[in-house]
Amino acid sequence: MSTPQRPRYRDRQIHKGRIAIAVGSVIIAISIILAFIVLRNRSAYSSASNFSDHSCSASGATSTRVFAPSGAVANTTTDSTGSIQRAINAAASAGGGVVALPAGTFLINGHLILKNNVKLTGVGPQTVLKAGPKFLASKGPEGGYPVVTTSGASNITIANLTADQNGTVLNGNAAPGERLTAFLVDVRNSYNVVVDGVYTRNPFTYSIAVVRSNDFCVTHCNTRVATSGRYNSLDGIHILDSHTGQVINNYVDQRVGTDGDDGLTAHTIGAPVYDVLYANNRVRGGNNGDGMMLAVSNYPIYDVTIRDNYFWGSPFGIRTGYFDSGANGAVHNITITGNSIYNLIPGNAFPYGGNAIDIGGFGARAPVTDIMVTKNLTCHAGIITVVRGAGNTVGRNHSCP
Repeated sequence: MSTPQRPRYRDRQIHKGRIAIAVGSVIIAISIILAFIVLRNRSAYSSASNFSDHSCSASGATSTRVFAPSGAVANTTTDSTGSIQRAINAAASAGGGVVALPAGTFLINGHLILKNNVKLTGVGPQTVLKAGPKFLASKGPEGGYPVVTTSGASNITIANLTADQNGTVLNGNAAPGERLTAFLVDVRNSYNVVVDGVYTRNPFTYSIAVVRSNDFCVTHCNTRVATSGRYNSLDGIHILDSHTGQVINNYVDQRVGTDGDDGLTAHTIGAPVYDVLYANNRVRGGNNGDGMMLAVSNYPIYDVTIRDNYFWGSPFGIRTGYFDSGANGAVHNITITGNSIYNLIPGNAFPYGGNAIDIGGFGARAPVTDIMVTKNLTCHAGIITVVRGAGNTVGRNHSCP
């Protein structure tokens, strides 16, 4: 008996089905490849690279209603902490406002705590908030000794004044566990904060720090360390566990005295640092540090752009440093371009001299990938080195004759 033949139309249907499955598989594969390419290209150029070098993306406080701090007296004997704080509280209670201070030196024996939607401003560096003789008798809301802290508030501006921690007179080491708990100008647990035109003087801790915050801008500020033999770990502008911000157009000099440390820092302890632009800054790192450090713990630093800065006179230019780092402390998608690094001078940190740029050195334990170091100029500043890693590129850098 002959075997019955399978209908031809079923063969055609099965064949078509197999073609459809094959085509579908190809489309899915192409989609995955394209998605990978898009994500890789997207990560290779961080959103930080799209920030402006010249203006802040964060708006800070926007209310224009002025609150004058009644009772604040510009002299060296009257404590103005309470008067200024009451004006800050009144502005916050009204939904926002500007606490405006005239020129003069205002003694601060406490710690000014910013509130939501408040701008604290002077008329320039001649408006001075100076730590008084009782400044160390109390601590900030989260410990330490800030002159000004945001302490969880958002939509904040601190502008056009000098914050003086008086570290040449006060003993900032009296409570060693507190000195590096909070910082001179302390942006902490906050959102949408602008620090603009703030001068810092006589610090015994980091000068301007952004801690566990996002959408921030530090611009047109001026830090200086002039003490010798009193303190250590005196960084200039320190970005810690924070993301999405700009550090632009600042003047940072940590080496007038010998106590200074890193000029600029991106630092992870309890969270990653990402999407931060450092641009158009003039930076001299201190005797104990670098022009800029990417300080890595067991959290990554990524999508950071360092461009068009001028580094001079530091023991080291730009480098990674690793502190209790592990497998999660990756460094990736870092762009270092258009910087000038001049005349590195040995110090305590590097008594035999450092190099212009070193990314991945000093103990990397996690991947260092997609590092782009291009178009930098080095003069009397050693070499540029980046460890091997996927997507790492070093090229078109120049040195002086």
